[in-house]
Amino acid sequence: MKLKISPSIIMLCLSMSCQTKEVKPDKKIHVIFDTDTNNELDDQHALAYLLFNQSTFKIDGITINTTSSGGNIHKQYEEAKRVLQLCAADTFAVLKGAVLSFRDIYPRIDSATYDGKEAVDLLIEQARKPSEDKLVILAVGKLTTAALAVAKDSSFAERVRLVWLGSNYPEPGEHNQDNDTVAMNYLLNSAIDFEVVTLRYGKPSGTGAVSMTKKEINKVMPGLGPHIKTPVAGRHGGEFYCFGDYSVSLFEYIDYHDDSHGRALFDMAAVVIVKNESWAHVKKIPAPILINNTWIDQPNNSRTIKIWENFNRDAIIEDFISSFSPGSN
Repeated sequence: MKLKISPSIIMLCLSMSCQTKEVKPDKKIHVIFDTDTNNELDDQHALAYLLFNQSTFKIDGITINTTSSGGNIHKQYEEAKRVLQLCAADTFAVLKGAVLSFRDIYPRIDSATYDGKEAVDLLIEQARKPSEDKLVILAVGKLTTAALAVAKDSSFAERVRLVWLGSNYPEPGEHNQDNDTVAMNYLLNSAIDFEVVTLRYGKPSGTGAVSMTKKEINKVMPGLGPHIKTPVAGRHGGEFYCFGDYSVSLFEYIDYHDDSHGRALFDMAAVVIVKNESWAHVKKIPAPILINNTWIDQPNNSRTIKIWENFNRDAIIEDFISSFSPGSN
């Protein structure tokens, strides 16, 4: 006996088949990387990690600021361009952001030109683009440029997610924080989604624990990454054809604080937890405020922020190294 199937059933099955086979494009995380690139060596490794994870991230721009270390804005800018070249990714826009502090720039924010305007305009422009998810501002330096964007555009805060590598909360001090505490407090009192990726020098709970020794770097980094045809001059001299070799140079010329010859890759950990949140713990707290270099908790504050801590050092370092292999991420 031959089974008869009605045309309507056939069409329904075909329709369901088409729906099942439909493949949606991968969803990438839109980010802007805000950095004082020439300060120490973690910014460079964070930027390289970001560039080698473009299957996860859609990089909408790189903005540069200056802090009290690493030289002027031009040196910070040139170091970012150097890393881009070494990672065979020098097509991305690199824009200069704030040199001065939020307190100094804010009174002139309505002028046709002001310190950091180029980068602030990029942040606002990218945040206004239609998207299912918020634009992630990965800030691994002072917060001046992000604070200026909030002050300049009243809708900016609700459109972005700010992930900031900074502070030793609940203890005082830290380079990025101290370079513009006014900007940080301004953002803590704004409506922006604010996530603090803690450093906590010398303690196992912060990104200070995500470190590599000079010996480890010398063992695993030489030759890693794409090789470019024209060498790039390093900031400490020498010529380099790939980021892996430049990493070795950065660890060669950095200062060490103990006999382990280890340095934390603070900024890189901040990028990693945006890619994989399971590699750290996060908690939500009422937003505190910093007064006279002391954190003041505000338990009744309805405004909340997120605090990242307890990072999985081994998983983060393993993923960082594997990122240099083509097709691994």
